[in-house]
Amino acid sequence: MHIVFIALYNFFIHSSSSDQGCSLISLYRMSSKKPQTIAAAQKTYFTKVHGLPNITPLVNSVQETPEPIPTTVKGTIPTWIHGSLLRNGPGKFEFGNQHYNHWFDGMALMHRFQIEDGQVTYRSRFLCSDSYTQNSERNRIIVSEFGTLALPDPCKNFFQRFLSRFEMPKPTDNASVNFVKYKGDYYVSTETNCMHRVDPNTLESKQKVDWSKFIAVNGATAHPHFDPDGTAYNMGNSYRNKGAFYNIIRVPPERDGPEDTLEGAKILCSIAPLDKSKPSYYHSFGMSENYVVFIEQPIKMDLFKIVTGRLRGKSLNEGVYWDPNQETIFHLIDKQTGKEMPVKYYTKALSTFHQINAFEQDGFLMLDMCCSDDGQSINNFLIQNLRQSGEALDEMYNTMGRPYPRRFVLPLNITSETPLEQNLNTRPDSTATAVCRTKNQVFCTFEDLHGEDLKDYGGLEFPQINYARYNTKPYRYYYGCGFRHLVGDSLIKMDLESKKFKVWRQPDLYPSEPVFILSPNAEEEDDGVILSVIITPVKVQNKMITLYNIYQCIFCLNPFILFSLAEVPVNIPYGFHGVFNSSA
Repeated sequence: MHIVFIALYNFFIHSSSSDQGCSLISLYRMSSKKPQTIAAAQKTYFTKVHGLPNITPLVNSVQETPEPIPTTVKGTIPTWIHGSLLRNGPGKFEFGNQHYNHWFDGMALMHRFQIEDGQVTYRSRFLCSDSYTQNSERNRIIVSEFGTLALPDPCKNFFQRFLSRFEMPKPTDNASVNFVKYKGDYYVSTETNCMHRVDPNTLESKQKVDWSKFIAVNGATAHPHFDPDGTAYNMGNSYRNKGAFYNIIRVPPERDGPEDTLEGAKILCSIAPLDKSKPSYYHSFGMSENYVVFIEQPIKMDLFKIVTGRLRGKSLNEGVYWDPNQETIFHLIDKQTGKEMPVKYYTKALSTFHQINAFEQDGFLMLDMCCSDDGQSINNFLIQNLRQSGEALDEMYNTMGRPYPRRFVLPLNITSETPLEQNLNTRPDSTATAVCRTKNQVFCTFEDLHGEDLKDYGGLEFPQINYARYNTKPYRYYYGCGFRHLVGDSLIKMDLESKKFKVWRQPDLYPSEPVFILSPNAEEEDDGVILSVIITPVKVQNKMITLYNIYQCIFCLNPFILFSLAEVPVNIPYGFHGVFNSSA
């Protein structure tokens, strides 16, 4: 038997700051209590830890729960919450006697936590992708993934197996990263050219959709952005005879018919990489009201190594590497004209997976994102690393870079009259700099969007904001997970005005990306609740029990007071991203 807790926390307006697989969905209500003080801007971004607990159960295979199961709610969940938290992530890590090497490779398992009238039900389904179906039929890994190369069919003779190494690998359709929405439909997505349209109520797979059938791209991110009218923007690479290009994609909000998927999608702009044979890897991008912001970071993809990987017996991740000798470049693309701005903005080598927000104000574009000074972490999330224990686990974590929220201030009005070698950032109380090296090159340094105490929580990732009202606009609050482990182990709410934060953290509990839901008739930015799935790998009362906690807490003077629980008998692995589908 496994247990799930459901709880709700109340931050209200101006706040700042146990067994095989426990899962909590945490709801927090934002509070206007004054946050505790925190030290000034940190100078050191690295804190070593010792004695990290083993988290192997968080990255083990689980069974799906295709029919909804009830929870027993203890406490009160606000009756105004109507809808479902949809989550995505890997849930199966082996077929037969073959196993995946990388965390990103596991088969997509979709989750739905339905919240209605103060009650919660849970269901999950494996995505019926071609990869999952073929692997299941053969009971072995047929389709290669990011860190796992599918071996030749053992039923073939030696010559056939040798020839198979010269075949171009088929891109996986294992869409395990996120739920995304286009034209009112929900899709699950990864970073290849294939998404799957799914029923958000039953989680049944409805249709495989290939980006390359509509526009000339070979993939797209799982993190699109949206204008208020529903227009979606995304990014995807294309590989041509002249090398690779980065492409800005625009998808209209209107449907032409019930079967319409990506019809009308267009490439807004194509950008040539610094090195067309070694384009940058990117997981997401930024967007302000008038600009798409692409971050060309020195995490590089060696296309020759990737294309010849099957011949050499190497998986795709073997061709991805970190080059700390290259600068990071910010490209700005005008959303209306589709033209790349002539000025490029540079900063030192950094890596980023997720942006927090971007907005324009007083002739500047503020770009806020979680980033690290080390870009090797993408290849650190091997299954064998996540399942380590003792000193080996400590060493793995202590050699990884920490992600921290930072702001870059990009001056927009650069002309031939702009002075060189002078800080153009005139914003009061901002420590970021922007200096023209030439008339088309601006070198930038960042300012921290946090105080020194954040280093004690391992930095912050999986950032979220009140997206519906404050995306592309000046904002005050953001939320995320602290990473004092290889996965998130705390929930954090940061106040940008004071750079003070509030944190929820308990031993052996690991929360997922927070999802913000606005309260009815909300007037303040942080008047709402946060949903987060929280799991634990440890035993409870010496019984093999998994806790699935949906926390609902009221935020008082002390951080997060738990007052509601719900129990559910299923296992959930640690996942990636999700959205809230409102049924109100």
